[in-house]
Amino acid sequence: MATNPTTKLEAVNTMMTAIGETPVNSITSSTTTDVSIAIQILDNVSREVQSVGWHFNTDTDYKLIPNSSSQVELPSNALRVDTSGTSQSKDYVERARKLWDRENHTYTITDSEVKTDIVWFLEFTELPEAARRYVTIRASRIFQDRMLASDLLHKFHQVDELNALAVLKESEGDTRDHSIFDNYSVYSTIDRQNYQPKD
Repeated sequence: MATNPTTKLEAVNTMMTAIGETPVNSITSSTTTDVSIAIQILDNVSREVQSVGWHFNTDTDYKLIPNSSSQVELPSNALRVDTSGTSQSKDYVERARKLWDRENHTYTITDSEVKTDIVWFLEFTELPEAARRYVTIRASRIFQDRMLASDLLHKFHQVDELNALAVLKESEGDTRDHSIFDNYSVYSTIDRQNYQPKD
């Protein structure tokens, strides 16, 4: 049987069943208060989870170009930004949704471009299934805690949440292709073993 990734409607319905409510047919038309709260919690949890910065929502060496006022405005869905590559030495941070030069105390950026590692806030339907599942389970636990405050249900949902997080981390490890050589201290230790002093 073919299966499709979890939709936002299915995620909300999972949350509704967590408090013993009947699933709904739509979340785009007029909704009940419970559904509205569920959608809000789902969106907040998605933002919280994605703020960590995963392989699926992070771009490296992403170019940001100053505008006509020599200011670098951040994209509206950027959650986190850090200079990288040829811009690594620049001490730029986010302030007021723009890059701020901490060394010169100004929003004016004289570089023609700034290379960054940038973490994006993606729509629920843009997330890989492991992330959708974790966001759904975590949001369900929070929703249930706020609506019912049952210690027994909390424990059940907490176990599911931890399992979903483990699956997400495993997926992250598979797609990121981690290697011990990614760690400079490990690499330098191994490299020293092959060091040949000059005569």
